[in-house]
Amino acid sequence: MVLTTLLLFCCTAIPNDTPRNSAAQPAAEAASSPTLPATKESESVKPDAPTPKAAMAAAPRTDLDASGGEAGLPAIEPAALSTPVKPATAESYETSRQRGFWYGLMAVSHGAAAFDAWTTRRAVGGGYGIEGDPVQRPFAHSGAIYATTQVTPVIMDYLGHRMMRSSHPWMRKAWWVPQAASASVSLGAGIHNYYVVP
Repeated sequence: MVLTTLLLFCCTAIPNDTPRNSAAQPAAEAASSPTLPATKESESVKPDAPTPKAAMAAAPRTDLDASGGEAGLPAIEPAALSTPVKPATAESYETSRQRGFWYGLMAVSHGAAAFDAWTTRRAVGGGYGIEGDPVQRPFAHSGAIYATTQVTPVIMDYLGHRMMRSSHPWMRKAWWVPQAASASVSLGAGIHNYYVVP
């Protein structure tokens, strides 16, 4: 902070050799420089200075005709559109057929997760093995495993639905992969657990 203050002070300090009155300097320069006669050609090249906004607002407009346009120019009318304007909404890429497949894969993946939970509880309760998933291990001895195994299919359903409605074409083509993978893993684990118990 001290360095910033010092730098700011040094940059804004005025040297002693510069004059204090800046208004006197242009007057002195104008008095010492020889005046050149202004020609009509140089006068016509110079542009007019813009009018201040306050002066423009106070002055009445006299160059307007009755229709509100400038005098001598045709009035500007809004363009008539022949087609209605499309509303700015997110376009849905999903079809009713895809939605039906999505619901079908949702039922299969949740059913496979419930089958996996039933066979896991059956195998662990009979003493034929332990739960291999460390996250599911605390729930393997209770009925809570039925609820906890449904978490992954819910996440995969959401991900598949988002991919189905994505604006990227490659995602719309592979929307079914998360649900199919979830159903396959659950079904494979359930079949393995089923054959562990004699």
